[in-house]
Amino acid sequence: MGRYSVDQFAESTGQKDLGEGKFELERDRLLEVNLGGRVWIKKGTMVAYNGDIKFTREGVLEHGLGKLVKRAVTGEGLSLTKAEGKGKLYLADTGKKVTILELDGQSIYVNGNDLLAFEETIQWDIRMMKKVAGFLSGGLFNVLLEGKGMVAITTHYDPLTLQVTKERPVFTDPNATVAWSGNLQPDLRTDISLKTFVGRSSGESFQMAFTGEGFVVIQPYEEVYLATVQT
Repeated sequence: MGRYSVDQFAESTGQKDLGEGKFELERDRLLEVNLGGRVWIKKGTMVAYNGDIKFTREGVLEHGLGKLVKRAVTGEGLSLTKAEGKGKLYLADTGKKVTILELDGQSIYVNGNDLLAFEETIQWDIRMMKKVAGFLSGGLFNVLLEGKGMVAITTHYDPLTLQVTKERPVFTDPNATVAWSGNLQPDLRTDISLKTFVGRSSGESFQMAFTGEGFVVIQPYEEVYLATVQT
């Protein structure tokens, strides 16, 4: 049905309490945070709120000197805002699909561009992939999240999770890679023959190589946010 009266439209599209906890999906591309304290959110993702909520940009030394240095190296690709207070907070990121993960002592790496929000009970750190900085401007950084609490990530379209085993490693396009289990340490490889095969006009074909036991999450979309260094 594509035609509504005003009352029907308001009823059909209205906010609904789902009772799922602090993080819940109001729509598949809209995260509702039932705030009663503090959460960290990706800068620029607040689309609406009600109640008494205060937003504060992350302080320069709020997370320590170590994270400050790492953020300088990564070109400040991860910029956080602190949301504090009581009310309902709605977050979205350029129409990307939202997935909520609940960590219970596990750890997960998330591409910094795909991290939407996380509870203050989650410990986090910025990690750089080795061998990358010499090839790509700013390198390829990701965020290690661990502990107990909720994390919201975003993907273009529906994510796909691939299992990694010792017998079956997984190779992915960095720009399509969203997250992976905390016990995996991917390597970066280049494939000249693949570059020739697919006809890429500049740079080499980079692949993330996952070996061991765990999982990797990909999206059916190449999110280009890295620039190739000209040498």
